[in-house]
Amino acid sequence: MGGIRAIIFDLDNTLWDVWPVIVRAEHAMHDFLARHYPRVTAQHDLRSMRDLRARMAIDHPAMRHDFTWLRLEALRQHAREAAYPEAMADQAFEAFYRARNEVTLYDDVRPALAALAPEYRLFALSNGNADLSLCGIGQYFEMGLAAREAGMLKPDPRIFGILLERAGLAADEVVHVGDDAEADVEGARAAGVLPVWLNRAATPWPRESEPPGITIRGLDELAAAIATVTQARAST
Repeated sequence: MGGIRAIIFDLDNTLWDVWPVIVRAEHAMHDFLARHYPRVTAQHDLRSMRDLRARMAIDHPAMRHDFTWLRLEALRQHAREAAYPEAMADQAFEAFYRARNEVTLYDDVRPALAALAPEYRLFALSNGNADLSLCGIGQYFEMGLAAREAGMLKPDPRIFGILLERAGLAADEVVHVGDDAEADVEGARAAGVLPVWLNRAATPWPRESEPPGITIRGLDELAAAIATVTQARAST
């Protein structure tokens, strides 16, 4: 096995806490609709809008990987029901997306990325639809790949394979860092990529499978963890 040349990062709940971001973005969208398209908010609160998006994912299983499409399609339906032009959907989504990319990074993220970027090629692989540049960290990453572009969600190993092919990397040259036991750890394993479980809360391993060989509490531990892997490989 070769040395580690690259690191793939998950984004949501790995580099920032995503739920407060989504809640804030949905409120921004709802406020926009209340100001400009009030017949929609007269019929729907955030809960009922979320319910419609959930039904969209059930009714359109081929699109369940594309959160942008699901949100836009739900907004188009709201527009039709309220007798507004479907252009409303794009405008409301813009309000959402602007706030969706106003993330608060965990304290260890920027120092870790700044230290790792000169030593490794950095990539992002996300089921979400955040924009690295809009989030203010695009300068650290060579490339990002989202599920909506790949056509599938993690833990499908094919999404890892697409990123590796585009980057010109072999699976054993990469580690994948993420918080989700299934999407990140099991997905990376299935793709032949070494998983690093970022377990900030020190929770027990939640699956029946073998726990990952590398678990870290914060990104400040990542460089040392990779060095340990490199040393172990060099000695075999």
